[in-house]
Amino acid sequence: MTPLPNQRAPKTRAVARRLGGHVVRGLVMIWVVTTISFVIIRNIPGNPVLGQYEKLIEKGMSPDEAQRATAALYGFLPTGTLWEQYTGYLKALLHLDLGQSISTPGTEVVTLLASAAKWTVLPVLGGTLLSFLLGVTLGVYAGIKRSGKLGDLLSISGSLLHGVPQYVIGLLMLAIFTTLWPILPPGGPVDVEYVPGLNAGYLASLVQHATLPVLTYALASYGGWVLAMKSSVATVLGDDFILAAELRGLTRGVLFRYIARNAILPLFTILALSLGMLFGGAIFIERIFNYPGLGLLLVNSIGARDYALMGGTFLVTTVAIIVANIAADLLYTVIDPRVRTGGAA
Repeated sequence: MTPLPNQRAPKTRAVARRLGGHVVRGLVMIWVVTTISFVIIRNIPGNPVLGQYEKLIEKGMSPDEAQRATAALYGFLPTGTLWEQYTGYLKALLHLDLGQSISTPGTEVVTLLASAAKWTVLPVLGGTLLSFLLGVTLGVYAGIKRSGKLGDLLSISGSLLHGVPQYVIGLLMLAIFTTLWPILPPGGPVDVEYVPGLNAGYLASLVQHATLPVLTYALASYGGWVLAMKSSVATVLGDDFILAAELRGLTRGVLFRYIARNAILPLFTILALSLGMLFGGAIFIERIFNYPGLGLLLVNSIGARDYALMGGTFLVTTVAIIVANIAADLLYTVIDPRVRTGGAA
């Protein structure tokens, strides 16, 4: 039955009210993080922008001409007070201008970020979704059968993998599948001999190279999902509706669906936040497997003192996390009526 307009109105107003508040807070957070990152980046020893400015003066430009030329390239003034540089940076951001990379002359920061993002999305998104599906499914069994051998085994596996750092898992995967049992390529995003496109050779090489990063990220994240789902299931098992369902004689299959559906609600929020975090890249995994994602790009930009590229990477990561927070809250508002009403459904 289609809801009446007066029945849909409270839900719509609740979502709109939350969205408006989150957008305002999100913009404030973006400004705060952008300001903090700007100040930190400018206080890193070494100033390659100033070096470029001095080179232009040596070539015969006047100080004003060299300053304008450098600002046009990198999006901010090479000299002047920190406040002057900051206001110039904000003006460029308002025009969605992140400037040009210092470490890759002539290349826009936006171009480098877009190129790196596609390589980050593949392993991190694939690993996140794989670990989520596997961890949530096994976490339900671990919660329901927590007093049995299966529950103990799943809990132990989750605890062990949750405590092992990403880089350790990555190095083990690299040693096992490229040295002891060499069936997968050791690094890089794809074999260079294949022409990019929808052809069998390129796609097969893409999958082969992405397998180890995806599995590494999935194994590193799996433990957290299992333990979180087990804890959520244990909470749901104590609710009154589960006791009522058991007294009515519902089958195990029906009970399993009831438990899983209610226990998974809090994990959707964590999943949304995890998807936002993927734009930060998986620094250790990308370095181990030489995968040219955002994490590796950030590390390289810090080493090269590439102010524009560092600022752009921080900005993309911040925006992605804030958008993920907003999406998670709105999703929870839609799927759980208790959040809208402020009390029990």
